[in-house]
Amino acid sequence: MDNPLDKQHQRLLARLSNYIFTSLVISCAITVLLLTGWILSDIVLTGLPHLSFEFLITEPSDAGREGGIAPILASTALILLVALSVSLPLGLGVAIWLAEFMQHRANIGRMLRTILDVLAGIPSIVYGLFGNALFCVYFGLGFSILSGGLTLACMILPVFIRTCESGLQAVNPDWRRGGLALGMTRASTLWHILLPAARPAIAAGIILGIGRATAETAALIFTSGYLDRMPESFTDSGRALAVHIYDLSMNVTGGDKAAYASALVLIILIIGLTFLAQHFLDRWFSKNLGDA
Repeated sequence: MDNPLDKQHQRLLARLSNYIFTSLVISCAITVLLLTGWILSDIVLTGLPHLSFEFLITEPSDAGREGGIAPILASTALILLVALSVSLPLGLGVAIWLAEFMQHRANIGRMLRTILDVLAGIPSIVYGLFGNALFCVYFGLGFSILSGGLTLACMILPVFIRTCESGLQAVNPDWRRGGLALGMTRASTLWHILLPAARPAIAAGIILGIGRATAETAALIFTSGYLDRMPESFTDSGRALAVHIYDLSMNVTGGDKAAYASALVLIILIIGLTFLAQHFLDRWFSKNLGDA
């Protein structure tokens, strides 16, 4: 016969373990929030006094200590445009192929997923050297926005593919069978059912891609270059915002205020692009579901 005291003791231990686990989780969350708040508050308090509309529309002078970041913002936007235009459609296509058309070739799919995981963990400076050798030298693009954007596309692809593929694989298989049972083609089922169901994963992949591409430094030093003039085409060299921040903080004496202001602009840019991508993704999927 079970002893009531033993049962009570077990319940107390279970409650204590649950309390300790919950406390640890909450402590970790609070620690991360405090550290993030500390970093952001330091950037905002130091960079905000130097930030103005003139800072955004003028060219840098005196090695970046004076003037603004207008050419830097233009170069950043063009590099990001090239990177996302190449990586998003290509990555989504590969993710669909792995999730929907490689089910009967498990060994090949497993090998490709392992390769993508390895590529996602390669340091960015290695991508920079690869991009310099391939795009700048072999294809003759030189230090240009196109070289930088294509290099960033190579960096974004592994993470974006694996994120989208995981979202597609998480969709209930009954949804696929239900679409086929209703007479829908495989393409129609994918377009109207599976992709909208995997929307959170696709959005997460886009956000991760935007964050990595916008804040990248090492890869762009070897591909897009250092020049801080206004780019006239995709073949011109251009300095990205993250590279500009690095140069001001490491190589320019007295450039800390401009570096902080540029870092604040970078954070605002990443947040704005994230919400913008989420908005357009929601609108696209809402229209897609409405047309189903």
